[in-house]
Amino acid sequence: MSGSERREQLIQISRTLFAEKGFDGTSIEEIAATAQVSKPVVYEHFGGKEGVYAVVVDREMQKLLGMITEALAASHSLVKLERAALALLRYIEESSEGFRILVRDSHAASGTGTFASLISEIASQVEDVLADEFAARGYDPKLAPMYAQMLVGMVALTGQWWLDVRKPGREEVAAHLVNLAWNGLTGLNPNPRITATSRAQTAAAKPPQPRGTSEKELRELEKARDKELKEAEKVRQRELKEAEKARVRELKERERLLKEAEKAREREEKIRQREARLAERAARLEQVDHPE
Repeated sequence: MSGSERREQLIQISRTLFAEKGFDGTSIEEIAATAQVSKPVVYEHFGGKEGVYAVVVDREMQKLLGMITEALAASHSLVKLERAALALLRYIEESSEGFRILVRDSHAASGTGTFASLISEIASQVEDVLADEFAARGYDPKLAPMYAQMLVGMVALTGQWWLDVRKPGREEVAAHLVNLAWNGLTGLNPNPRITATSRAQTAAAKPPQPRGTSEKELRELEKARDKELKEAEKVRQRELKEAEKARVRELKERERLLKEAEKAREREEKIRQREARLAERAARLEQVDHPE
């Protein structure tokens, strides 16, 4: 066995052991014994357990990140979301050991660890997608980072759950994920399905160019998106008009209150002056009735 072949063998054996027992539960002795080599051979290739673990983790992170990045290259936002969800679930299905290693030392909601750093990197890519969508729909693009964390966290936690249960199937899980993320609770589709374009993408290493029905479906998605944008713009314009009307009403009400306050001050001044005159008159009468 050549040096490169031996190195690859040690990586694969270590990957299996780390997935099963974790970093702390795996020893150099066990790696060497499983590979039927002496401990110095492992040290020669990786320098120690930390070295081989770092190689295994880096491989898994690059593999998953590459799949997600490729999925986000789709043209339509709905298809991007579908393909990203399918990519994660496909990775879990095909590389269960690798995913167990990534999530063993941290979970999607934590702020530290291998998986948390991976989630943050994916969220930064999703953030750019959401920022464009928000801008097109008249929403504040500054909110994109927060929504990216929400969206990626939802998908990642679902993936961790699906790692063990594996039911329902990959496409059905992805369809329900997208259903919630795309339609929201108030618009849930009771029978969601992944688009033909995304289904075709999962069948090959590279996403095929959509043809026939897929192109038609994408055109329909674009029409639906344009319709949504127009509706969103109408709502935005209506809200702006309502806000302007409310502002005008507020200004008029403020002006009315100012006038009322001014009239009240004038009345108070007249009353004060009248009381002053009456007091002065009373004082004069008092002097007449009781001269010194």
